[in-house]
Amino acid sequence: MPSKKALIRRPSPRLAEGLVTHLARSPVDVRLAMGQWEAYVAALNRHGWETFEVEPADDCPDGVFVEDAVVVFRNVALIARSGAAARRGESPGVEEAVARLGCSVNWVWEPGTLDGGDVLKVGDTLYVGRGGRTNAEGVRQLRAVFEPLGARVVAVPVASVLHLKSAVTALPDGTVIGYEPLVDSAALFPRFLPVPEEAGAHVVLLGGSDLLMSASAPKSAELFADLGFDPVPVDISEFEKLEGCVTCLSVRLRGLYA
Repeated sequence: MPSKKALIRRPSPRLAEGLVTHLARSPVDVRLAMGQWEAYVAALNRHGWETFEVEPADDCPDGVFVEDAVVVFRNVALIARSGAAARRGESPGVEEAVARLGCSVNWVWEPGTLDGGDVLKVGDTLYVGRGGRTNAEGVRQLRAVFEPLGARVVAVPVASVLHLKSAVTALPDGTVIGYEPLVDSAALFPRFLPVPEEAGAHVVLLGGSDLLMSASAPKSAELFADLGFDPVPVDISEFEKLEGCVTCLSVRLRGLYA
């Protein structure tokens, strides 16, 4: 069986009602979004990822952003408790899915809040965005669960974007990339590379030199290609209207565990 597994969840019919925080609301074409989601999943499959569909959450407009519901490190899953109360109904299906894959399950408890999109893993370092959706108690609980497993947890202030991973992700060599005007604390990262477009800050490491990224960041794709990487662009325009990006549409698990 493939060692690379990814959790996905199909878009809700109510996707257009999804929350927006830092963007002006614009119309979302749910039908087009479904086609884009299917193409995203197909790109994962083509690059050797076995996808596991989490039970649909049709009453949760933001449920397709499945990454926000859980953080996985080694064989342990931490079920998130979103800072947006309207999103907390997304968690049960994700909890069931990670348990089915053999993960040990922990939970963030009140008054802690945590969104998975606030957690950037670079090796054994977990950068955790401390901002609108994740509070100090959420960071404390994440630290308590993962530090005994060998994780190093670094809190990062987030103010300009929804989640930490709305601002930064990382290349295979550990270099953190981001669109500088939206990065509140680049100095916290040992290696930081600015990219020319906001959407270029988000990459999914597919394996080897392949980088899944948004088709709306062609200049960033050129930059990555010049660095020796192979961009794999996908159109996610309808999800970008809801502050979504390529990372939040799946939970990637390598060698069964992340």
